[in-house]
Order: sequence, then C-alpha cells, then structure tokens
Amino acid sequence: MWAKKERGQQVEQDSENFTLLGKGADFKGIVIFDGTVRVDGHVEGEIYTTGTLIVGEHAVIEGIVSAGVLMNSGKINGTITAMEKIHILKPGVLVGDIRTPVIAIEEGSHFHGMCDMGAHHWSAKRAISVDVPQGLIASAQ
Repeated sequence: MWAKKERGQQVEQDSENFTLLGKGADFKGIVIFDGTVRVDGHVEGEIYTTGTLIVGEHAVIEGIVSAGVLMNSGKINGTITAMEKIHILKPGVLVGDIRTPVIAIEEGSHFHGMCDMGAHHWSAKRAISVDVPQGLIASAQ
C-alpha cells in the first residue's frame, strides 16, 4: 500500500525538468528554463527559470538572471532577481545588484553591489518613527 504511494511521489519528483550547461559550454543569448538548472560553463546574456539555478565553481555568468532560488559557487556579474532566496556559497563571487526576500552569504564568498530585500513592502504599511532632535530639522523655503 505504501509502496504505491512512494513510487507515485518519486515519479512526480523525477518529472521535474533538470537542465545542465556543462563545463566548457559557452552560450550567448537568452535562455528560459522550467525547473532546476545547473551551469558549469560560460553564459553571456539572460537566464530565466522559476526553479532553482545552481551556478558551479567553474561557471561564469554575465548578464541578467531571474530564478526562484539562486545557489552561486561561481562568478556572476549582472542584475539578479530571485523570488525566494539567493545563497552565495564559497568560493562564489557575485558582482551586481540583487533583488530577493532572503539572502545568505557564506564565509569565504564575495558580494559587491546593492541588495533590495523588499523593505518597501513593509515600510509602506507601517510608518517608521525616528526621534530627530529639533535643531537638525531643516525646512525648504
């Protein structure tokens, strides 16, 4: 009884698309994937996936990246958007502006750029009160 259920779940997991751009692959252009993508080569252009993008240690990506989850161990130079999370793993390097609700940067990895974690979503709902001394407030005339 349970074996049928387990096999059904395994078929669902196996049906997820997995794409690999292997070491030595050199791609220029726009690529759109469904599911998990692993890049170990060089990509110049744009990468889009709603799933997970895994960037291997030898990978180099230059351009625009949009993914559900980004796990970077390689080198990325560009603009990154992750709907769920960006995880920069050692010895990964990410140079560029990123937008994500969650970021994790492992010791030994590098990030240089601006990070937008969606603060505008909660700051609009609740005013932030800051005590500013009266002498510091200037009025425009």
